[in-house]
Amino acid sequence: METAKVYFTKDLTPESVVKMFDVLHKDLPGRVAVKVHSGEEGNQNYLRPEFMKPIVEHVNGTVVECNTAYDGARDTTEKHTKLMEDHGWSKIFNVDILDSEGDTILEIPNGKVINKNYVGKKLNDYDSMLVLSHFKGHPMGGYGGALKQLSIGVASSHGKRYIHCIGDENGTFEDMFKVDQAKFLEAMADAASSVVKHFDGNIAYINVMCNMSVDCDCCNVAEDPCMKDIGILASLDPIAIDQACIDLVQKSDDPGKEHLLERINSRQGIHTIEAAADLGFGTREYELIEIE
Repeated sequence: METAKVYFTKDLTPESVVKMFDVLHKDLPGRVAVKVHSGEEGNQNYLRPEFMKPIVEHVNGTVVECNTAYDGARDTTEKHTKLMEDHGWSKIFNVDILDSEGDTILEIPNGKVINKNYVGKKLNDYDSMLVLSHFKGHPMGGYGGALKQLSIGVASSHGKRYIHCIGDENGTFEDMFKVDQAKFLEAMADAASSVVKHFDGNIAYINVMCNMSVDCDCCNVAEDPCMKDIGILASLDPIAIDQACIDLVQKSDDPGKEHLLERINSRQGIHTIEAAADLGFGTREYELIEIE
């Protein structure tokens, strides 16, 4: 596989998000889904809708999310819709909860541990997708970036539990925390591959490296950021962009990086990238191109 191009800027502004998308020279046709993280109620680190406004308008997109598999302010469509209003998403954008009408199955014939992925049924209403990811740590996955947005992020509430439970149709909330860690990460890679295949090239990725806590935006009580902001990355390869983010953290001179790397490494976070590369829908080899 050819080396991927990953574009990078240190300029953390809403306008730079648009600039980084434009350097991809990627046309997103038809109806565009813009996958964001709505932020759990009480979370202080999630990216605010005002920051996303220029890019969502630039691609004429609809902000999309899916319900969670755990108790909180986003585990039902009714509660999630209210949170989207409370956090300001619905005030600025058209918002669509993809699994509000149930889910649909994407097949994964070459999956490492799962052979299907339950995604929000309304994913079929969209022709292309822009994956806007807030890069940070995660309590279970080690880190959250493009691959997590593609997998857990696009999965329905049932699909999230299915991935966490490594394909157990009857898996419970409690079961999600008792599974083999490596297989869970491989299941995420499997699920991500199915969404990439579904959009058949009509997809692009932006990772924003700011407010980098060891905790995800899904945590209602999250640690404050542990290291300084780094910048914005854009790519057409979800594996390369996540690998580049990990590498930028490792190369940082900020001592706070050790806390974030401990979270990533203790959860074997890099294994999601390894498994995804094995599946062949992207590459870990990339050229980092800095944009002034």
